[in-house]
Amino acid sequence: MRYFIVDAFTDQLFGGNPAGVVLLESERFPEKKLMLKIAAELRYSETAFIRRHSDKEFTIRYFTPKAEVELCGHATIASFYLLHHEGLAKGTCLCHTLAGDLRIEAGKRVMMQMAMPRIVATIEETGEIYKALGVRDYHPSMPVQIAYSGLPDLMIPLPDVNTLQALNPDMEAITVITQRYDAVSFHVFAFANDGYTAHVRDFGPLYGVPEESATGTANAALTYYLQQNGCLGAEADCAFMQGEAMGRPSVVATQIRKDGTIYVGGTAAIVAKGELCV
Repeated sequence: MRYFIVDAFTDQLFGGNPAGVVLLESERFPEKKLMLKIAAELRYSETAFIRRHSDKEFTIRYFTPKAEVELCGHATIASFYLLHHEGLAKGTCLCHTLAGDLRIEAGKRVMMQMAMPRIVATIEETGEIYKALGVRDYHPSMPVQIAYSGLPDLMIPLPDVNTLQALNPDMEAITVITQRYDAVSFHVFAFANDGYTAHVRDFGPLYGVPEESATGTANAALTYYLQQNGCLGAEADCAFMQGEAMGRPSVVATQIRKDGTIYVGGTAAIVAKGELCV
C-alpha cells in the first residue's frame, strides 16, 4: 500500500492540516484493526483509506488514532488533491463514505459536498462548556448548539479573537462534555472585521485530537449554524481562519449554494510518500 502525507487547506508545505492518505490496490479494505494500527502509526488526526473504482468514483474510510469516524473534511480535501495530482481523479467525482455519498470537484482546488446539515440540539446550560475552555462569566448572544454536516460538533461563540487565541482548554473536561453530548469536538469561533468570516479553533480530545489546525466538517457545520442564526443569507461564500495558535494557519473555504447544499474546499500540498510494509 502506498501512503502519502498531505497538508490540506494550504498551498505551502508544513502549513494547513496534515492527513495520512493510503491508496489501496485491493478491491477490499484491510481489516479494521489494521487500519487503526496504520492510523496510530502515522499519528495524524485522521488517515484516509481510498478504494478507487474509476477516475470518477471512490470509497473512503477515515480513522483517527483511536477510532473510525464517518467523515473527515481535511482528509477528503487531501485525498482528492492527491488523486488529481496522480492523475487518478478528474472533474466531478462521487465519493462513498459512512456519512453518505458526496460529490467532489477535484482539481488544484478541491471542493467537496458535505452531508445534509442540521442543528442537532441547543445547549441551555453553557457554564460548564465555557469553564472547560478557561472562560468564566461569559453569556453569549448567540446560542451554543450542536450542528451536523457529516459529524456532530459543538458550535461555541466567543466575544473576540483575543479571547479565542488566549484559551486555556481543559482537555479532560472537554472529553467528558463531548462524550456526554455525543459530539466530536468543541468548535470555537469569534468574529473579526478582517476579511474572514470568523476565526476558529477546534478541540477533539475524545478522538485523540487535542487541537486541529483545519477542520472541514466542523466549518461546514459552522456555516450552516451561522446561516440558521441570521449571519448569512441563502447563498454565501465563507473563509474561516484556523490553526493560528498552532503555528499552522489554514484557510477553509465554504459555500452555501442555491440548492441548499454546503461545500467545503481549499488547496493542499504533498509533503511525503512511501510504502507500507504490511
